[in-house]
Amino acid sequence: MNILIAGTGYVGLVTGSCFADLGVNVTCVDDDARTINLLLYGGLPIYEQGLEAMVKRNVDEGRLHFTTDFDTTLAEGDIDYVFCAVETPPLQDESTDLSSVLDIVHRFAKGIKKYTVLVMKSTVPVGTAEEIKHIIASDLKALGKDDVEFDVVTNPDFLTEGNAIKDFIKPDRIVVGVDSQRARDAMDRLYHPLHNINSVPVVVASNTTAEMIKYAATSMLATRVSFMNEIAKLCEIVGADVNIVRRGVGTDSRIGPKYIYPGCGYGGTLFPKDIKDLIKIGERNHYSMDVLKAVHAVNKRQKRILFEKLQRHYGGDLKGKTIAVWGLSFKPETNDIRKSPAITTIDLLIEAGCNVRVYDPVAMNQFKLRWSEIYCALNIYDAVDGADAVLLVTEWRQFRVPDWKRVKQVMRAPVVIDGRNIYDYHELEALGFNYYCIGR
Repeated sequence: MNILIAGTGYVGLVTGSCFADLGVNVTCVDDDARTINLLLYGGLPIYEQGLEAMVKRNVDEGRLHFTTDFDTTLAEGDIDYVFCAVETPPLQDESTDLSSVLDIVHRFAKGIKKYTVLVMKSTVPVGTAEEIKHIIASDLKALGKDDVEFDVVTNPDFLTEGNAIKDFIKPDRIVVGVDSQRARDAMDRLYHPLHNINSVPVVVASNTTAEMIKYAATSMLATRVSFMNEIAKLCEIVGADVNIVRRGVGTDSRIGPKYIYPGCGYGGTLFPKDIKDLIKIGERNHYSMDVLKAVHAVNKRQKRILFEKLQRHYGGDLKGKTIAVWGLSFKPETNDIRKSPAITTIDLLIEAGCNVRVYDPVAMNQFKLRWSEIYCALNIYDAVDGADAVLLVTEWRQFRVPDWKRVKQVMRAPVVIDGRNIYDYHELEALGFNYYCIGR
């Protein structure tokens, strides 16, 4: 069984490495020669727990390969499945840029010589798979290859950064969008190890339904986050304790405890992009996704909350203040700073005339590519040295139990603003800190 994966970003690299670890022969391809050279020499373009060792193991054992040559690999490599895992970024009008996907589609049609399955991992608007089938059929006809058979399958990605390998090996479910029995049989063979050994349930649907499942799942999780942040704001106003509210709500078996933690907003590319995509899909079909518009608006507002709490503490004037930021990635266990609440917060701090000192266990190199002028600290204590406040943005384990006496000793002013509600306010207030969190 041979798989060709187009795109060595987060989804493509993790998916390819995990399939190789199951014994499949995998070639990951990317047009970016720098990324492929990095992989060929043992480096990784992303950070993910356990991925470096997995990649090395499968490269050494000859199951995982990297190349920039998509066309030759497809034409000569006896490929059974082509996974499209290229990025689909938003355009200026916030619609989805499908140019990279369509490039793969045309090259797929040009290269295949036998029955091959094109598996869509890239998140694409509902209805895209049907359009792709027509494009491939048209290309094959123009190339005089009408006798070459193919299928297009939608197999959405539900990997979470920081937990991606586990999410692949034992996911909550595998969603497969197929429009033929042959495609279903092909996907059954591919995922047999997970379904048979790990008893992973497989949800089989049409391509269109599978595309919608991806958007609906992401949007539901984002809605929970924004709803809880709305409750947190109201708790602050009326004097309720949001942490106890969360526990009281989360123990309801109909609701559960996941994704109802108040905080300073969600980030990354998944939630913001999928929310906007689904709103756009609604607009194209003359339907207003009012709930999702509110989810997006609440999250945009929430990313300002730490800055606003800091402003209130200092009476509005922050010019010349030194502010430490703990955490840059949008969540722990990843180096991804895209759409991170930390980035919004830092932008606001700089605009207000603050001196900013930052620390993150993993994401410092990515941050330096954007802000070479901001001081990147050696550790959490170096970050708070001389600071007028410290803002906890990302709840890395390394930040959970700092030496608060040491922190207070090196800070200019003992102000802690906790964007993830991980600290005990009784402890910090007893030590003489001015402590602020979300929803209290």
